[in-house]
This record gives sequence, C-alpha cells and structure tokens, in this order.
Amino acid sequence: MQKVAIFGNAGGGKSTLAKQLAEAAKLPLYSLDKIKYQAGGKEVPHTEYLRTHSDLLSQEAWIIDGFGCVPSAWERFAAADTLIFIDLPLLTHGLWVTKRLLKGSFVNPEGWPENSPILKGTLNSYRVLWLCHTKLTPAYRKLVSDSRNSKSVYHLRSPRAIKAFLNDIRSK
Repeated sequence: MQKVAIFGNAGGGKSTLAKQLAEAAKLPLYSLDKIKYQAGGKEVPHTEYLRTHSDLLSQEAWIIDGFGCVPSAWERFAAADTLIFIDLPLLTHGLWVTKRLLKGSFVNPEGWPENSPILKGTLNSYRVLWLCHTKLTPAYRKLVSDSRNSKSVYHLRSPRAIKAFLNDIRSK
C-alpha cells in the first residue's frame, strides 16, 4: 500500500477515512478539494489542477481522496496500487452531507480548503449525489471488480466496514 486512491459518492467519509489512513499507514495525504479549490472556495484553473494532479501521481507514495474530474480520476485509479471505494447506501450519503453542513457551520469540513462556502459546497454535493449514484457508482463497482487481480481493493459498503478496515490497518 503505497499509492492509494479513495473514492465514492459525496458525503461518504472519504476525507475522514483518508486522514485516519494516512496517519496509520504513514503515507502523505492529498485531498483533491484542497488541490482543485483555493481557500475561500474559488476553483483553480483546470490546467493547473491537472498539472498538480499529474505531479502527485509521479511521487513514490500517496493517498489521494476525492474526485477532481473524470479524466484525472481514471488516471489516478490506473496509477494506484490500492483502491478504496466507499459505497454506502444513497440515503447514508445524503444524511452525511447534511451532517457535514451542520458541523461545517462550526468547523471547516475535513479535506476542504479553509473558508470554503459550506452552503455552496453542500448544495453542490446534493446536486451530484444522484448523478454519481446512477452514473459513476456502477462504473466504480466495475472498476473494483475488474481490478481485484492486479491491485489491493477494498469495497467498503457500510460505516462498520470502514471502521473494521481502519482497525485492521492500525493493527498491522
């Protein structure tokens, strides 16, 4: 486990898992939201994001959480030796987006750039929930199924599975 891609629908706990995994595995962590957006929530130029993303992939070790864009996501999945797909029920994703909104009123959400507009980010998360669920989630499921022979693959389908995965990594 040297190059880890963590992915899934909005509000699934990717950034929280990534932070805990980085601490346990002693790997550098990169949140795509912090690469794609500046403090305050303004998006960086797309070419700059792609260049930074490409530079990260050339490093010897990393944990990258988030989406970015379709081309960079699939490039990252190909470069990773470990895929971690958080695939919770759609309702759970929606509830956790709401929880992040409420908590984000007091503390910056994990993996978000400083002073990001929590309401705007939350509305965007609600907007992409169904789109991701119907378009990307089936593609992600095929990816993890097809990658089992060439990569370490973790398909986490519940909060309990996420916790068990972290406990297993910490015990090693």
